[in-house]
Amino acid sequence: MATTAAAANLLLFSAVLLLATPSNAASAAAPAVAAMPVQPQELLLSFRSSLNDPSGALSTWSRSTPYCNWSHVTCTAGGGGGGVAVGLSLQGLGLSGDIAAEPLCRVPGLAALSLASNTFNQTVPLQLSRCALLVSLNLSSAGLWGPLPDQLAMLASLASLDLSGNDIEGQVPPGLAALRGLQVLDLGGNRLSGVLHPALFRNLTKLHFLDLSKNQFLESELPPELGEMAGLRWLFLQGSGFGGAIPETLLQLEQLEVLDLSMNSLTGALPPAFGHNFRKLLSLDLSQNGFSGPFPKEIGKCVMLQRFQVQGNGFTGELPAGLWSLPDLRVVRAESNRFSGRLPELSAAASRLEQVQVDNNSISGEIPRSIGMVRTMYRFTASANRLAGGLPDTLCDSPAMSIINVSGNALSGAIPELTRCRRLVSLSLSGNALTGPIPASLGGLPVLTYIDVSSNGLTGAIPAELQGLKLALLNVSYNHLTGRVPPSLVSGALPAVFLQGNPGLCGLPADGGCDAPAAPPSRNRLALAATVASFVTGVLLLLALGAFAVCRRLHAAAKLVLFYPIKITADELLAALRDKNAIGRGAFGKVYLIELQDGQNIAVKKFICSSNQTFGAVKNHMKTFAKIRHKNIARLLGFCYDSHGGGGEVSVIYEHLRMGSLQDLIRAPKFAVGWNDRLRIAIGVAEGLVYLHRDYTPRFLHRDLKSSNVLLGDDFEPRVTGFGIDRVVGEKAYRSSLASDLNYSCYIAPEVNCTKKPTHLMDVYSFGVILLELITGKPAGQPASDDSVDIVRWVRRRVNVAGGAAQILDPAAAVSHAAQQGMQAALELALLCTSVMPDQRPAMDEVVRSLQLLHSPQTLPPPPPFTGVAVEP
Repeated sequence: MATTAAAANLLLFSAVLLLATPSNAASAAAPAVAAMPVQPQELLLSFRSSLNDPSGALSTWSRSTPYCNWSHVTCTAGGGGGGVAVGLSLQGLGLSGDIAAEPLCRVPGLAALSLASNTFNQTVPLQLSRCALLVSLNLSSAGLWGPLPDQLAMLASLASLDLSGNDIEGQVPPGLAALRGLQVLDLGGNRLSGVLHPALFRNLTKLHFLDLSKNQFLESELPPELGEMAGLRWLFLQGSGFGGAIPETLLQLEQLEVLDLSMNSLTGALPPAFGHNFRKLLSLDLSQNGFSGPFPKEIGKCVMLQRFQVQGNGFTGELPAGLWSLPDLRVVRAESNRFSGRLPELSAAASRLEQVQVDNNSISGEIPRSIGMVRTMYRFTASANRLAGGLPDTLCDSPAMSIINVSGNALSGAIPELTRCRRLVSLSLSGNALTGPIPASLGGLPVLTYIDVSSNGLTGAIPAELQGLKLALLNVSYNHLTGRVPPSLVSGALPAVFLQGNPGLCGLPADGGCDAPAAPPSRNRLALAATVASFVTGVLLLLALGAFAVCRRLHAAAKLVLFYPIKITADELLAALRDKNAIGRGAFGKVYLIELQDGQNIAVKKFICSSNQTFGAVKNHMKTFAKIRHKNIARLLGFCYDSHGGGGEVSVIYEHLRMGSLQDLIRAPKFAVGWNDRLRIAIGVAEGLVYLHRDYTPRFLHRDLKSSNVLLGDDFEPRVTGFGIDRVVGEKAYRSSLASDLNYSCYIAPEVNCTKKPTHLMDVYSFGVILLELITGKPAGQPASDDSVDIVRWVRRRVNVAGGAAQILDPAAAVSHAAQQGMQAALELALLCTSVMPDQRPAMDEVVRSLQLLHSPQTLPPPPPFTGVAVEP
């Protein structure tokens, strides 16, 4: 919500700037151009001649027509001698070639220039510094790379500068501090590095909008000079490597409306007065940092606050009482902290809360009765806490309630009749101490799709009424249920049904029917004893082997094995594995970018292995990986095995591609890639998986496929990396790490935790998620700023709405009828790939054939209609 609103305000602001160019701007240009006749048409046509314009967007530019009437050109009266302020808006036209700044900057009165969302593939032109009258310059997502030129500081009239979504690298030039009139500065989504100069914040006191987000190579603490930007309203610093504590001076920003410091390495306690002066704050995001201590009570003074996101930190104590009474609060996300205390009763009539997520804390007490009575509440999740007492019968009184998850607590008593839950989609009550029957009334809830009541003490029969639901998941395992299982639940019609751990159930296909005799008690006891004995013996053996392995590792040294000639030693590689070189992190460790002495760049993934992986075993696996030769598989260059201290760390060396990962591309502020290029990426990833699944010997499963493991070469040719991690770290460590990685759980097939044997169809599911990212242009983890569901659920909810499929397509790619057809057909394929039932997913070679058929849009048949109602996985 915050980023979208900011972008809208930024566009509006740029338009206002163009219309409000000072009247003396045109007259100021007079001395500079008096020496020669000015022919704006010729200058603009000269600029156009340097561009590649495949769509013909500028084909109407003609000498016979006044340039103010040309497409994408606007002229506004500037006063002062009859001059005009000229605006050139060429964003999203698919342009490439060279940006000929020399003729462009000679256009009289050029005040606004936008070349955003094109593919120029060049450095920022130095000659743009000659556009002395520019008030607004937008070069976002334009395919620019290289350093940020100091010469931009010469644009003294500049009020808005947007260079976001490029590959600009190096330090932010301190000289930009000379742009004292700057009100909008957006450098987000680049590769800026180093320390930010204090002058940038001390001098740019007129800034309203500052975005330095997603520059993961920055190495700064939050500068105290931030507090001198008294007019700052939007501050985006997420995902940019900021460390240290929040300075007290930040509290001076009384005009702040959006503050996003998420996904950094910030630590320590918040200043005690945090929130006291933020009377205009609408959105606060401090998530995914290392904050600790209690959350200041002054947050209760933020009377306009709508979004409170502090998940993924180490906050302690109670959530501030004043937070819950804020009049416009919509979202509370505080999961994965160490909050304690109780949840308060809310003023159900006045509250506007929509989401409350406090999972994985130490919150105790009972679930407030008022939680379910807030009419706007649609998501309440408080799993993995210490809640006790019963489920309130008002839990679902809200007409909007869709998701309830209170699993992993100490709740007791019966499940109440939730008859008012007409919009309930997901109900998770597992891992409690609930008793009594499963209410038959659940079968009357029209859109209920997920039911998980496993690991409780429920009794009685499974209600036959549940057969009327269009379920994607029914998990009643490990209770005390008895009687016959309703026939349709075991007929294969439902995608995922889990019934194990209920000895009293009968009617399963494998149990011989409800009349089959039970096994003799003596045999059961013998089997149990044998199982226990085997388990104990196995544990002792594993402990002995683990101790032996650790002892061996303590005496080993770092070993470097290279499969390609690269100039680096083991000591040099290990020394370079520092936080300043880190470019990403995942469930199994961090990724580092290292520049070698000869200028070559390599990417190194440092895995934390399980202790039973010897150097010899790891080497055998790596040799197998290194033999893989496919255009869509990233080359493995070597590895380093370091067992110093018994840690068993393996660092794998891959080739590095300049364009980065698909995740970087999708998460850029503007994902302006056409459908044909997106389709090329999808086909390449699919072909790489087919090679692993079918054509290479031995065959591989990827098991960690996600957009961050898809690297992009020139012309968007993808190369898959990150496969075979389970063989490197060991199966146990692999599953443990995967289960703890909440950021990428959206790529994991739903059956992973229910089966011990991985299959190629799990990779198909992960590929389907990536395909949905390409179709929607949204990241998999949180596709909408106002909704925290993953992309599969987000898409399936909209598919169920009439005409919803067309709304899912990314408008930045669906620019033609052919592209829309192709994207709709790909959407149907992605939904098949992400089916909850594994046997409904196609194999990867079938996926490749389907995608290749979409490569010729002129012969593309209309997409097949959606069959039935799509349900969330």
